[in-house]
Amino acid sequence: MGDFRPVSIVLLLCFCAFVVHSRTIVKHLPGFNGPLPFYLETGYVMVDEVNGGELFYYFIESEGNPSEDPLVLWLTGGHRCSALSGFLFEIGPLKIIKAPYSGSIPELEYHPYAWTKNASIIFVDSPLGAGFSYSSNPKGYEVGDTIASLQIHKFLMKWFVDHPHYISHHFYIAGDSYAGKIAPVVAQLVSEGIEAFQQPVLNLKGYLVGNPSTGEKLDNNSRVPYARGVGIISDQLFELTQKTCVGEDYSNPVNAHCAEILDVVEHLTLEVSRAHILEPHCKLVSPKPKDIIQNRRFLKDDYIIQLSKPEEPPFYCREYSYYLSYFWANDNATQTALGIKKGTVKEWQRCVDLPYEYGINSTIKYHHNLTSRGYRALVYRSNFLFFFHYVEFRDLG
Repeated sequence: MGDFRPVSIVLLLCFCAFVVHSRTIVKHLPGFNGPLPFYLETGYVMVDEVNGGELFYYFIESEGNPSEDPLVLWLTGGHRCSALSGFLFEIGPLKIIKAPYSGSIPELEYHPYAWTKNASIIFVDSPLGAGFSYSSNPKGYEVGDTIASLQIHKFLMKWFVDHPHYISHHFYIAGDSYAGKIAPVVAQLVSEGIEAFQQPVLNLKGYLVGNPSTGEKLDNNSRVPYARGVGIISDQLFELTQKTCVGEDYSNPVNAHCAEILDVVEHLTLEVSRAHILEPHCKLVSPKPKDIIQNRRFLKDDYIIQLSKPEEPPFYCREYSYYLSYFWANDNATQTALGIKKGTVKEWQRCVDLPYEYGINSTIKYHHNLTSRGYRALVYRSNFLFFFHYVEFRDLG
C-alpha cells in the first residue's frame, strides 16, 4: 500500500518544525509608569538556518475585541529601519515623551489613537540587520527585495503555527515607505500559499501601503508635480520643467537646461521637512557625510541612514524623538525587558546601512494580481503619518 500516513500526523510533524524560536511576555517597560495596559509579546523566528538569521518581532494584541478583531503585519520602511519606528512613532500604543535628554532613560506614554485599539499588530524587524534582528554569520545580512520578502513569508508561516488561534482571523499586510514595496510582494506569496493549500492556510483579506515605493519612475517623477501642488514651487517653475525636461523624466535630465531647473526645484524642496511640509526643516540625525546629499536629494531615494551615537538635533525637530529612541533601545533594562538575546546586536540603531539588492524593479504587477483576485487594497498618502488614525484601517472591514 506504500508509505501511507494520516494527513493529520504529517501536518503535525511539519508544524513541529515551524515554531517561534523564543518569546517573552512583556508586562513592564523602562520609562513607562506602571504595568503595560495591553498585551505585548516579543520573540525571535528563525528564517535563515544556514547563517543563523532570526527576525525579531513585537506583537500587541488588540485592545478592543482580540477574539474577533483583524490581525495586521506591519513592515517599517527603510529599507532597514527598526520596527520600533512603527511602534513608537506611528501606529503603536506607546510614544516616547519628547523632553530634553537628561542622561536617564527616556520616558514613554500611552498613545490613545493607536491602531491596536481595533487590531492586533505584529511589528517585525526586517530584513535581517534591522532593529534587533540578527544573523550569526555576516553573510546573512546580504539580502534584498526578494530574499527579504521570502523570509517575511517564512516568518509568518512559523508565527501562525505558534499562534494557531489567529489563523482564522482576518489578516492584512501593511507597510510604509520602502516597506510599501515589500508588502504587496509578501501578500502575493501568502495568496499563492492559500491557493496551494499550504499549511497553515491564512485568512488573508488584503493589504495596505502608505507613501509606498513601487520601483517605477513615477516614484521620483511625481515629486515635481506634488511640489507644485502643495505650493513649494511656483506654477511658472513647474511649467518650465515641463517645457525643458523631455518626457518629464526628472530623474534623468536629458539636457543641461533641464538639470539646472531641477537643481532650483531641489533647492526649494530641501527648505521644507520631507516628513511634514509644515514642520521646520531639520537635517538627518548623524548621516554619513557622503550621504547627506545622496539621501536627501528630492529626486533621489531618501532612505534614512542613522549612525550610532547620533548627534543631538535641535529640540524643535521631530528627529529629536528619534534621538531619544537610541538611548531607550540601547538601555540594558530595556533590552532585558524585551528579551533581547545578549551579544546578537552590539548596538541598536533606528536605521542601518548594510548591503541590499534592489531586485524588484516594479510592484505594479503585484498590486494588479492581488486586486484582480479580490483582495482589498488601501494605498494612502499622508504628510503626517502620526495622525493617520486607526479609524481609517477600520474602514477595510
